[in-house]
Amino acid sequence: MDDIIIYGVEISGGVILASLFIVLIAAVGTCKLFAKADLPYWHVFVPFLNMMTTMKLIGRPSWHAWLFFTPAVVYLLPKTIIELAQSFGKSTTTDYILALVFNVLYILNLGLSYDEVYEGPSYQNKDLVNENLNVA
Repeated sequence: MDDIIIYGVEISGGVILASLFIVLIAAVGTCKLFAKADLPYWHVFVPFLNMMTTMKLIGRPSWHAWLFFTPAVVYLLPKTIIELAQSFGKSTTTDYILALVFNVLYILNLGLSYDEVYEGPSYQNKDLVNENLNVA
């Protein structure tokens, strides 16, 4: 079997199969994640609608999905992953590191685990620390 050449780089069939497997895991995990948040699971398979629904899931305005086409993606992608973990009640440093390093598997775990519950948008709840400090 000949290797596939993409942009002048030879890619073997094993690399392509591994990539398809990772995409399949990500799609299943995100479908389950959207289902837990009572959002339509089929949005996962529509490219830009996927990002808009994820923004809705974490409480950001849907126009923030357009920022993924700018250099702001360097800042916004890790921020979105962390806010996604916060939306499911994960707020420790260990959870953030696991979500960033093992993103696909972490989303699959959040989606398939019966213990994980969608707690609501995390982007709109940023002043929780300051609220607890106000003593009246």
